[in-house]
Amino acid sequence: MEPQANAAIYLASESPRRRELLDQLGVRYDIVSQDVDEVLEPGESPEVFVLRLALEKARAGLANSPGDRPVLGADTVVVLDEEVLGKPDDEGEALDMLERLSGQCHRVLTGVALVSDENEATRLSVSHVTFRTLAPEEREAYWASGEPVGKAGAYAIQGRGGVFVEHLDGSYSGVMGLPLFETGDLLGEFGVDYLSGWRHS
Repeated sequence: MEPQANAAIYLASESPRRRELLDQLGVRYDIVSQDVDEVLEPGESPEVFVLRLALEKARAGLANSPGDRPVLGADTVVVLDEEVLGKPDDEGEALDMLERLSGQCHRVLTGVALVSDENEATRLSVSHVTFRTLAPEEREAYWASGEPVGKAGAYAIQGRGGVFVEHLDGSYSGVMGLPLFETGDLLGEFGVDYLSGWRHS
């Protein structure tokens, strides 16, 4: 990705969904690399886990940047009965996740962190998502589409997986991977003026 003129922040993520949501918010950014081990620690709650990863990603991004502007990090997890459902390793794991989510309400947690040389802050978005009952052939066809690969909980609400969602109580952008309300709140706290771009769009 080419550097953006007058970029206000760095984004410590390669996620196209997070880039799309930042573009929607009107924030200019550059991508910065980060490498964080996404492992749940013993006894760690899903809320603490997702906020820790977001902060670690932002800190790692700051370490790989010139330090001239804040770095935004984020992490999203799907939680069913207090168990974190990560990204499926293979077809069997994805189909098992989708079967477990079928007809159930689960939580989607997204932690967002913004860090600079002088400050760091985090926000947590919590959404409740209810799936309708999924037939085996639906789950298999969804896997065959390729969309569950690399997605927490083996689905993407902004893609074909949206047809499974019977009800959403919370943040659509948060379930996508970057809650705009919490992100805007953090940017405001750090003095990042994303509103100026709206006047020229």
